[in-house]
Amino acid sequence: MKSPERIRLTDDLEICRLLVGMWQVAPVNAKIDPLAAVDAMLDYFDAGYTTFDMADHYGDAELFLGRLRERIQTERGEDALSRLQAFTKWVPDCGEMTREIVEAAVDLSLQRMQSKTLDMLQFHWWDYSHPGLFDALKHLTDLVQEGKIRHLSLTNFDTEHLEEILLHGFEITTHQVQYSIIDRRPEEKMLPLCREKNIGLLTYGTLCGGLISEKYLDVSEPSAENFTRRSLKKYKEILDVWGDWKRFQKLLVVLKEIAEKHSVAIPHVAARFILDKPGVAGVIVGCRLGVSEHIAENLKISQLRLDEEDRTRIETARQGNNLMQAIGDCGDEYRKRPWAGTVE
Repeated sequence: MKSPERIRLTDDLEICRLLVGMWQVAPVNAKIDPLAAVDAMLDYFDAGYTTFDMADHYGDAELFLGRLRERIQTERGEDALSRLQAFTKWVPDCGEMTREIVEAAVDLSLQRMQSKTLDMLQFHWWDYSHPGLFDALKHLTDLVQEGKIRHLSLTNFDTEHLEEILLHGFEITTHQVQYSIIDRRPEEKMLPLCREKNIGLLTYGTLCGGLISEKYLDVSEPSAENFTRRSLKKYKEILDVWGDWKRFQKLLVVLKEIAEKHSVAIPHVAARFILDKPGVAGVIVGCRLGVSEHIAENLKISQLRLDEEDRTRIETARQGNNLMQAIGDCGDEYRKRPWAGTVE
């Protein structure tokens, strides 16, 4: 079995471009069997999916990663362990950001993940006007220099404030934002800035929580209230702003025709389309660990090559309401009503 594609972000950091997303571990999404989850994580790792994305608030995700590290070291050895990349997020409440507070949060993640260094810490901040933002970034940068964090990154900042952070001299490796065939907001301002500053974009929501799939082709419109998983509720609300169900069905028909042309499935086409965007370093594929894995199937994403006709058809079919105008820039859905909610 071939391995998924990889990309070198820095001299000391190479990642799998299909990151294993662990938001589904959060209690709001599903009940996860810890043993089955770690077994599944090891299967992903053995298949070449070596990069895992999680957060301090994704339930026991960091603990699962720690158990995975232990198993890889015991069963595969130190050389294998060196091929693992674990990215976590820190999403603090806005408040005073002393060195002690920041370091305690990092130490907790290190303890849970059984590591001496965080490969990447992705920082989120709720209130741009709160002065603790730059205090936190200063202390995090100090921890990078001291070796507790290898790379400092961001998640769900808008373009204006990412640029302000860069003007203050902080070094940012990647930025994680929502980006899909439906949600094109990064293309307007975020991607150009990230490309200029050599910041890799990591994207989530690329499959709209599973809505962009054969499962929702030629079916009656579901109500967001009927979904049991929070991710589906969230992305159905985003889809409703983009356009109606009829428009979405037309998009799925086009994606299905392209998928059949290449002997793949709709999610493979949707992920490949975003991976091909200049500046996108990787796509985070959410996994229901121990419940539903697509290890072999997702290898088709790396092998798929869309042609110009495919891309033109997708660009035409995905035209909808401007989410930049309706919701705001990247990350605004977490700060502005009615979109404010729990950050991924």
